[in-house]
Amino acid sequence: MLCIALGILPDETKEILGLWIEQTEGAKFWLRVMNELRNRGVADILIAVVDGLKGFPEAIHAVFPKTVVQTCTIHLIRNFMRFASWKDRKAIAGALRGVYLAESAEAGLAALEAFEAGPWGQKYPAIAQSWRRHWDQVLPFFAFSPPIRRIIYTTHAIEALNSKLRRAVRTRGHFPGDDAAMKLLYFDLNRAVE
Repeated sequence: MLCIALGILPDETKEILGLWIEQTEGAKFWLRVMNELRNRGVADILIAVVDGLKGFPEAIHAVFPKTVVQTCTIHLIRNFMRFASWKDRKAIAGALRGVYLAESAEAGLAALEAFEAGPWGQKYPAIAQSWRRHWDQVLPFFAFSPPIRRIIYTTHAIEALNSKLRRAVRTRGHFPGDDAAMKLLYFDLNRAVE
């Protein structure tokens, strides 16, 4: 499994913080990564956007205790959509847009209540219940201005990098070892973030 840490600086430039090949992705692995980043000179992380892996926020806080951890909004929506019929998902996603695009946490909660009282909330009550259970993972998002929210809304930037790397590996086929794969990925990453 290929794991990437991507940093976005205040001027919106992207920087690859690290690339790891690991058999399994888990909290212990990410704790090791966080320690490695700190040892290599990362002094602080303002906000970390994660995909919902259990234990990942705790691993980040163990090394960078002041970091705000935000779960990717798209990952949350995908998880909540498992309660809905496939044909209803697009309409439900549109109805939920008011929750995460709200101006404040209070407005987001009001939009969630409106969704819950509306036809989709009545048909699929588990969606609103899940939003409420995971609200603390959504809440940090509202503390930031709209330009910052646009950056931290999703892990799309890292997923796009992963897609490019998977394509590079697929076109090359077999590698004699992890080092050969890492070299190819390193060169592709350099081109991707330029």
